[in-house]
Amino acid sequence: MSDPFGTGPAGELVERFTLSHGGDGITVQVITLGATITSVRAPDKAGKLGEVTLGFNWATPYHDGSSPYFGCVAGRVANRISKGKFTLDGKEYALATNNGPNHLHGGAVGFDKRLWRCKAASSTSVTLELESADGEEGYPGALTCSVTYSLPSPSVLRMEYAATTTAPTPVNLTNHTYWNLKDGGKSTVLDHELELAADFYTPVDDTSIPTGEIRPVAGAMDLRAKATIAAHGLADADNGNGYDHNWVLGAPAADGLRPVARVYEPTSGRTMVVRTDQPGVQFYTGNYLDGDVGRPDVLDGYGKHAGFCLETQHFPDSVNQPSFPPVWLRPGETYTHVTEHTFGAAESAPQGAY
Repeated sequence: MSDPFGTGPAGELVERFTLSHGGDGITVQVITLGATITSVRAPDKAGKLGEVTLGFNWATPYHDGSSPYFGCVAGRVANRISKGKFTLDGKEYALATNNGPNHLHGGAVGFDKRLWRCKAASSTSVTLELESADGEEGYPGALTCSVTYSLPSPSVLRMEYAATTTAPTPVNLTNHTYWNLKDGGKSTVLDHELELAADFYTPVDDTSIPTGEIRPVAGAMDLRAKATIAAHGLADADNGNGYDHNWVLGAPAADGLRPVARVYEPTSGRTMVVRTDQPGVQFYTGNYLDGDVGRPDVLDGYGKHAGFCLETQHFPDSVNQPSFPPVWLRPGETYTHVTEHTFGAAESAPQGAY
């Protein structure tokens, strides 16, 4: 069920849960610190299990500020808030500015650095819960939130979030796993083939805050056709630094989930298909990774573009953009969010419907 994974910032025990169906499917490991996915192992086209995420084998980097949000739940509001300020019901709130002039991923001590408690666990599911006090990191209202990681089948990882509040507050939770379907971060992801199911994106200013425009994709921002990440135009995105932008997803299917992305890695044959009920996704190509040493077999550390993120979410800075889908949660309401990752392996990229 669980085993120790070091200690948290105040010496608390960090637990690790391992989820699997006990067969040839995926194996997922989750720790209570940051409700963090530390490992996902998936079979390649020869049936061999291999690591497909970036992460650390010990607890300290997940809470001391050295982790670049590997695998965690980011919140209370994921992504960026312009100048760390927003106005709600006529009152202005000030938050920490921990990303240049802006607020990022919940602030100095966001949900990624908090110790969550286990509410329920089985061999294929774990539910973790967190209490965020009124005023924590500047946010109004006491928030109770949870995330359930489950394996409804041997090839599917499902993430389900919920939150309630005692006072009006913004909420936008996401998972920040870095994926590398080839080798877990030993090499770059530039040869991964990717399709993103988005006709529009939200352009940003020079501090990565959306301008408020919802623009049709074109050029390097048009990721709808299958191509390698490098060939899509990585060198033309963000002045050559790489992708770190929010795309606007289309309409949901009958089950309420919207297509997000299909990814294929030709050497291993591994595939990953992502769907969500959220309106957007932040596609990030590990532009600021600079040699973080995570696992013993990644001897040189995780270099630039060693992993990519698909952070399903509401749009960045929605609290200050009235044209964006709102992120306000009020007493009596429940915030929910569902994302699914389906893994496979094949000799060629997946085709057809998501």
